[in-house]
Amino acid sequence: MSESLGVAVIGAGMAGKAHAAAYRAASTFYRPTLPEARLVSIGDVNPEFGQAAAKRFGYERHDASWQAIAEADDIDVVSVVIANSLHREVVEGLLAAGKHVLCEKPLSDSLADARAMAEAARAAEARGNLARIGFTYRRAPGIAAIRELIQNGTLGRPLHFSGRYWTDYGCSPSAPMSWRYKGGPGSGALADVGSHMTYIGEFLCGEIQTVSGGQLSTAIGKRPLPLGAVMGHDHAAVSDAFEAVENDDVAAFSAEFADCIGSIEVSRVAAGHANSLMFEVFCENGAATFDQRRPAEIGLFLSEVASAQNGYRQVILGPEHPYIAGGLPMDAPSVGFGQNEAFAYQARAFLEEVAGIPESESLPRCATFEEGVRNMEVLAAVTESALNNGKKVSL
Repeated sequence: MSESLGVAVIGAGMAGKAHAAAYRAASTFYRPTLPEARLVSIGDVNPEFGQAAAKRFGYERHDASWQAIAEADDIDVVSVVIANSLHREVVEGLLAAGKHVLCEKPLSDSLADARAMAEAARAAEARGNLARIGFTYRRAPGIAAIRELIQNGTLGRPLHFSGRYWTDYGCSPSAPMSWRYKGGPGSGALADVGSHMTYIGEFLCGEIQTVSGGQLSTAIGKRPLPLGAVMGHDHAAVSDAFEAVENDDVAAFSAEFADCIGSIEVSRVAAGHANSLMFEVFCENGAATFDQRRPAEIGLFLSEVASAQNGYRQVILGPEHPYIAGGLPMDAPSVGFGQNEAFAYQARAFLEEVAGIPESESLPRCATFEEGVRNMEVLAAVTESALNNGKKVSL
């Protein structure tokens, strides 16, 4: 095991800051088996954003290019948290330079590039360098707990899945144009938040076999150009010049999973829903619900209780559920936690694998690039369905 691991994050936006904070916290979780994590660099082409993030999260420096991070001898591990269209060049360059890479989802902006990245990852792993993708919601204790209840037979085989991921960052017509609104059908809300709900559905219900009834809608057809740099979902000052939105504000489809059927609906124009990931899964022996707005609990219905006294119960998550015991400063019921902790669990899992800690002694491994390709294959099938009047598409 190395004595230390040098860490960098490329991208100082909203999710980039989540990765930066996660590496800072990762070594404080669980028993201290990790090597020292040296917080070396935040990379961003915008020096104001990069320098501010480096100072805020305690990284040694800011680098203005990914090439500088690739060439740096003091960096071993890199998170790539930038526009999807830039993933391939940066990830392949980092792998060629011998870095271990954790890439944000979706893997790329095109299936062809994602497959090329998976090939590069296989070659890199043969040389001893890891490439993984961040499926962060797999780390949510409530979602992991529901998966356990399905797999251990408490809930049993899924019969029906219904998932919704509603956000509102694009609901205002004055929200500034950014890369999120460019890229063609299927690269909007479907890729941004639909990618999350798709892998959650497969995490609980098995692989998607077919999709049908695909729908893509652009609710706001043009966006004003920003007057300066924009970070994340910020609503910055805008000009009176507009550009056309190229992708979807709303997407929906039906899916045939390995174990059941279900439906998924996502939106970035759902006013009042800043980050509402919600699902219900109905099973042989009952049902479960999850709502990201209340991440420290799940709803659980078990059919074994007499009908006159039965109903959904609120289950407060605590040390008996995944990730919590030893993973929080106060690992007690009702203390509370959320999406930020999921990023830290993810960073911890990646560092454990890089450090060579056995899988039996680690958190569940991060998803592979092949799983990232699989996720994009589902999104591509949904897009094909939507462009062909909702036809059924097999995977």
